[in-house]
Amino acid sequence: MKFLKNTLMLLGVFFVISTLVFAVQESRQDTVENDDDEKDTTVNTGAYQITAIDIPADLNFAGETVPLDDPEVLERVDREFLVNTYWQSNAVLLMKRAHKYFPVIEPILAKNGIPDDFKYLAVAESGLQNVVSPAGATGFWQIMKATGREYGLEVNSNVDERYHLEKATEVACRYLKKSKERFGTWTLAAASYNAGPGSINKFLGVQKADSYYDLLLGQETGRYVFRIMAIKEILNSPEKYGFLIEEEDMYNAVPTFQVEVDEPVFSFADFAKEYEISYKVLKRHNPWLRQPHLNNASKKKYTIQIPNKGYYK
Repeated sequence: MKFLKNTLMLLGVFFVISTLVFAVQESRQDTVENDDDEKDTTVNTGAYQITAIDIPADLNFAGETVPLDDPEVLERVDREFLVNTYWQSNAVLLMKRAHKYFPVIEPILAKNGIPDDFKYLAVAESGLQNVVSPAGATGFWQIMKATGREYGLEVNSNVDERYHLEKATEVACRYLKKSKERFGTWTLAAASYNAGPGSINKFLGVQKADSYYDLLLGQETGRYVFRIMAIKEILNSPEKYGFLIEEEDMYNAVPTFQVEVDEPVFSFADFAKEYEISYKVLKRHNPWLRQPHLNNASKKKYTIQIPNKGYYK
């Protein structure tokens, strides 16, 4: 009898322990399932999503319609929209710089009868920076030395006006207008800016075509106009492509006044001090001055931009 009693007690204890263990396991399982549910909810409702890009049905360059009914053209357009939309850091920088430099470029294009869309060509060329290509193309508009000189820019070790935004934009306008007269469309004029008019003329002749969209070109020029159009759309409608940039986030031009110089300048560091700015600031506003001095033996008149007081500490 005592043995039976002890056996029943042990079975009872075992039952209680089993019940507790089962309850703990159930509780843990519920917790895991709840965590999974929360994770799934976070993923599915997150703000950042990767999606395909809707291509505008009225896509055009300088008023010239893009033949989106051509599947090969549509794929090329789609590529540039995807690449430039999802290269977010670059797109944001382009927006910030455009806010600073477009007000300089736009009136020069308008004055010369060049469509406003060509300001995006400068973006595609240089990212709105004074860069130098491996081939030696220089400045916002990536002008070659020979081309700059041909169109009247001063290019030497002392002064390089390819870095002068206003003067370089004037040269780009004249070049583009000449290309438009030669090829008949702004699209081909843009392509020739990248490949050179001789190359475009050769491709048109060999391939017996008369449209950029019908030409088989090298990768760079083949993507060129499509990239310009993608940049144009993204910068024109940033919110549509997921960019939320506030006005206070933009870069702004610092107001300047002009100082005319028609004598040699022996030290731009000393020259800068006269206007209570640093040598670095002077060169930032006048990147076309390539040396710490200006020879100017001919006593040519140069106009130097000096920032207004109070903008640099």
